[in-house]
Amino acid sequence: MRARIYQPARTAMQSGTAKARTWVLEFAPAAPREIDPLMGWTGSADTQGQVRLRFETAEAALDYAREHGIDADVLPPHARKPNIRPRGYGENFATDRRGAWTH
Repeated sequence: MRARIYQPARTAMQSGTAKARTWVLEFAPAAPREIDPLMGWTGSADTQGQVRLRFETAEAALDYAREHGIDADVLPPHARKPNIRPRGYGENFATDRRGAWTH
């Protein structure tokens, strides 16, 4: 079994970093997906593709993989570029603007 350990990206609806600090161990697909001829749904006989284990740290996930004999690759997280504006949120309502405020 081959697995990857990574830190998932935030969803589009998430602005904070509350649930983005966990690490996920996810198995690589062992079999390709097949299309059901009757219904047209996709499916697979591979049940490991449904397993996603969450851990607090990458080391904990790697230790779990070693204990259970799973070959795992650790993918480093992508660093988030800070979005710091000089005057912050209050700038949207400033009375000393140089130009007209429009949407």
